[in-house]
Amino acid sequence: MQFSRNSRLKINTRLTGDRKGDQYPFSLQFYQLPPTENISLTEFETFAIERLKLLKTIENLGVSYMKCSDEYNLKLGNELKKLKFSEAARDEMNDKAYDARRKDHISHFILRLAYCQSEDLRRWFIQQEMDLFRYRFHILPKEKVQDFLKFNGLEYVAISKEEKEQHWEDLNSTPGVSSTKLEDWEFYKVPFQAALDLVRPRKVFLSKGFAFIPHKDIVTLILNDFRTRLSKALALSARSLPIVQSDERLQPLLSHLSHSYVGQDFSSQKNTGKISLDQIDALASKSFPLCMRQLHKSLREHHHLRHGGRMQYGLFLKGIGLTLEQALQFWKLEFTKGKVDSEKFDKTYSYSIRHNYGKEGKRTDYTPYSCMKIILSNPPSQGDYHGCPFRHSDPELLKQKLQSCKVSTAGINQILDLVKNMHFQLACQKYFELTHNVDDCGFSLNHPNQFFAESQRLLTGGRDVKKEQAPMESSQANPPSQVTSSSSSSTNVTSIKSEEMEDLDELMSEY
Repeated sequence: MQFSRNSRLKINTRLTGDRKGDQYPFSLQFYQLPPTENISLTEFETFAIERLKLLKTIENLGVSYMKCSDEYNLKLGNELKKLKFSEAARDEMNDKAYDARRKDHISHFILRLAYCQSEDLRRWFIQQEMDLFRYRFHILPKEKVQDFLKFNGLEYVAISKEEKEQHWEDLNSTPGVSSTKLEDWEFYKVPFQAALDLVRPRKVFLSKGFAFIPHKDIVTLILNDFRTRLSKALALSARSLPIVQSDERLQPLLSHLSHSYVGQDFSSQKNTGKISLDQIDALASKSFPLCMRQLHKSLREHHHLRHGGRMQYGLFLKGIGLTLEQALQFWKLEFTKGKVDSEKFDKTYSYSIRHNYGKEGKRTDYTPYSCMKIILSNPPSQGDYHGCPFRHSDPELLKQKLQSCKVSTAGINQILDLVKNMHFQLACQKYFELTHNVDDCGFSLNHPNQFFAESQRLLTGGRDVKKEQAPMESSQANPPSQVTSSSSSSTNVTSIKSEEMEDLDELMSEY
């Protein structure tokens, strides 16, 4: 892939590069061949951010709704249309379809470079890409399935009418088939060792070393193949990453992309001066996310925070409206209650506070940390209190923290289940709902300052939220209500904006 240095190019509706329709015969792709066309750096940035937003939507929908249900498919389909990605149900090839398929192809490989850097990132990327693939396969027209399989070298051939009649009785007993007309079903004959996930629970008919897979289950085999190929490709990408990162134009973007925040922009200081220092304790107990709540508690108890905690908490306070003068007063009052005297604070700590507000050093007006940045960078060590409690706390310690916040036993179990499955932001979102007594928060949580803003809007009557019945311990055992959680509900998408690519590293450090 070649890149143009001109980052001020306006993005056209028709993308750059030659039009090779035969390169994308299907909206559904295995992403076997990397792109070889020219692409501008502006497109590179835009594609990466928009696919990341799509994958985060897929993660949220996968927890909130049953995968492949009508509501899940509807919301995911709307997101694909909104971001102009290809849909498998649309098979006609025209300029619009080509652009969507090409964008899908290139953006996948960009995120593959960004998410091959660690095991956690690879695991997350594979899961979201598999869910996207499953959705697209289910809406792929039936008459195109066999062509798609053949194009990708998968020898899953549908059995003939004669063979179906030969095994009529056995095929008719396949789970989920017997209640419908057998003649309406397609069956694929594959070696049984390729379908062990279906053979083990006895979901398919076996004969002479072959498994007869109904069309509704063939996606299981295809997904296994897709996962295997993608896992190997990510491992190869990780090995070649040093070569890619040697390009000074791409290294800053790839280094920060996996931490990037794609929601509402909290960099503006429209709330500056709207809170006073004597309000912070009350706000912490009512509207702070758990990560900031534990930082505030530790600061009050120990009268000190290490650098990681000061950065995370200080920028959060800046984002909710604390002015520079208030910040200096707040930290000085607390630190001088401990082992730091006034003179030492002025010499050692005040500089970094002014630096965060853009008054020292490079004069960068730093923005509060997003959830992704907190989760994926600078993990806490012993004696630290920063980080994400849902990601970095031991389950038993997390349980104690949630109990101290008066979260019910049933609610704690719901949160721990999400944490167990590595849905840390969704666990925090569930924490919001439980502590605010709502069963539908109506937003996708991506930022601590978003948590605070939504909490204040709710508590001050700025929005209508569906309330649960008054909580009773006996009723907590009931299944939780579904959360309407979609990235499309977030207000703004933060795209990377720069006048010169040389400033990209400094700009990305704000995420």
